[in-house]
Amino acid sequence: MTRTLISSGSPFEAQVGYSRAVVQGDWCFVAGTTGYDPETRAMPDDVADQARNALAVIGKALSEGGFNFGDVVRATYYISDAAYWDAIGPVLGGVFGSIRPAATCIVCGLVKPEMKIEIQVTALRNAA
Repeated sequence: MTRTLISSGSPFEAQVGYSRAVVQGDWCFVAGTTGYDPETRAMPDDVADQARNALAVIGKALSEGGFNFGDVVRATYYISDAAYWDAIGPVLGGVFGSIRPAATCIVCGLVKPEMKIEIQVTALRNAA
C-alpha cells in the first residue's frame, strides 16, 4: 500500500517533522491546521477568519491527495476559548453542514497565543 506525504509548504512542517496530510490507501489523515493565511502566513485576529484559512489549507491538502470535503468522516476542532464556538459554527456549517462528519470540539491551550482554532480531519475515499 502506497503512503503519500502531502506538504502545504508551511515552515512548521520541516521544523517540527510532520506532514500536512498523509494518504494511506483509501484514507487521508490531515494534521491539525491553524488559521495562518496560506498566502501571507499572517494570522488574522478574528477566529472565524482563522477557521476559514484552516479549512482552505485542509481543502487543498485533501484535493492534492485525491479527496474532497465530502470524504471527511471525522473532524476535530480545538479552540482556545469556548466563546469562539458561536463565531466558528457558521463557518464549519458552511463546509460540513451536508456532510456531517463525526465531530468533536475541545477547548484547550494551543501552541502560540495568536492561535484560536486548530482543525484536524480524517477522510475515507468516497465516504459520502
